[in-house]
Amino acid sequence: MDATSTQHAGSNTLDERIDRMHGRDRLGAIAFVVAIWLTILFALFTVWPYIEVPGIRVILAVAAVLVLGLNTAAIAAMLRHYSDDKHFIYGLDLKHLDEMRKRRT
Repeated sequence: MDATSTQHAGSNTLDERIDRMHGRDRLGAIAFVVAIWLTILFALFTVWPYIEVPGIRVILAVAAVLVLGLNTAAIAAMLRHYSDDKHFIYGLDLKHLDEMRKRRT
């Protein structure tokens, strides 16, 4: 069974199914990035008034910037990789899901 020519029940082609799966994963990754930014910034601004040592404030701010920057860059790289290889990644997943569905019936 070729992953590029398989059709799912109904009018959905494999490319449409791949695009839907990729869109959901992309939305989830973007939501994760937004959530981590909100969480880290909330924590930073919540504890900021209680930190009296300027050196600790600098360390905390630098750590927050590094965590946010590296996580955002990693998710962006993952999304780029998934966009480039989405037919291979999701086509294989859909092929296995279709085979599992056939075995159940």
